[in-house]
Amino acid sequence: MSVTGAENRVQTSLAILRSQNKFQQVYFWGKILGIKDDYLIAQGITTDQMKDIKTFYSLDCVTWNLMPPVDDDIRKKSEKIKGRFTGDPSYEFEQTETAEVDGMTSEQTIQLREEERLSAVLEKIIEDGAVVPRGAFIKNAKGIVVNNSNFQGLQPLDAVKLSSYLHFREAIQLHKKSLIQKEKLEPAIDFLDNIEEDIPKGCWSVQEERGHQVTLRSLYWPGLTAYHIPNTAKFGYCYHGYGEKNNDIPFMF
Repeated sequence: MSVTGAENRVQTSLAILRSQNKFQQVYFWGKILGIKDDYLIAQGITTDQMKDIKTFYSLDCVTWNLMPPVDDDIRKKSEKIKGRFTGDPSYEFEQTETAEVDGMTSEQTIQLREEERLSAVLEKIIEDGAVVPRGAFIKNAKGIVVNNSNFQGLQPLDAVKLSSYLHFREAIQLHKKSLIQKEKLEPAIDFLDNIEEDIPKGCWSVQEERGHQVTLRSLYWPGLTAYHIPNTAKFGYCYHGYGEKNNDIPFMF
């Protein structure tokens, strides 16, 4: 199938997904590459651009399955499971780890379905790598995150600065700022964490490409790419990779 044909097939499938679930918007999030099959990922939004989101996966671009919820147990198991995704949601990962309790060594077997691991990995990729230009979204008087209709894009000089981009998920570091630091922020748009504060410095690469498009790439998650075209409201991000985090980054700088 040609690239254009594949794109048309995805767009048609997403339109059906949107209609069936009465979403206001549906986005193609990206692809997790598996050994046997690949996972196509899409997200549907109703009202709040950050909270009212449902994530789906598909193996054939026809049937979309809702991602299972992730709890702390699944998160912990997912962090310990290594190796590529198979492309079979029902596949059971097993990994044995050794633990020492009261001077005694024992082995424990960790079991996790691929579908659960997929959901946990997606959650982590979004937490680390979903980024948007500062000012692209606002939190209205009701506390709902919506598109900023007045956003006309970043200025070219600002668009190549990491400080101009924010993590598009609930803030983690913002609440740790002092009152003096918060005085410099605009509450309506500065309710998210700034990626310039990510550790270590250098875990993001920024490049200005042809046509003045600015591209950001996560070194933690190879395959995660975000873009913005200055002086326009065009921006987005997409992931295309194996779903494996590069945990060596802190030791590379």
